[in-house]
Amino acid sequence: MQLTEHRPGQYHFIRRVGEHELTIDESIHRSSLILGARLLVDDWPVHRLEDLDESTVAPLLNHGPELVILGHGVRPGFPDPGVQRLFLERGIGLETMTLAAACRTFNILMSENRRAIAGLILPRAES
Repeated sequence: MQLTEHRPGQYHFIRRVGEHELTIDESIHRSSLILGARLLVDDWPVHRLEDLDESTVAPLLNHGPELVILGHGVRPGFPDPGVQRLFLERGIGLETMTLAAACRTFNILMSENRRAIAGLILPRAES
């Protein structure tokens, strides 16, 4: 078994998960985002699974990951079958899970040098 030492800065690390915010590395984020090892796209215009469509998942697909993790809320759910088909047609794995589970999974996948990205969905901030 090959062991690899990972040092801070080699990939993004999710440090804290709250219902309406995430702490990634040393920054707090309060809107949905797309996260990869060295990729961070904030202000992703998705606030619930029903917001996912061809245009909102395009940024996830365009990075060519082997796996996309969708994290949302505190209860499991699935995107529309048409959205799921977009991933299947490109041979990209799709896992949906709660926001907290997705963040834990993302950190593990990054430590394993996996080619994965996460779409982390935070609810719209209430005024």
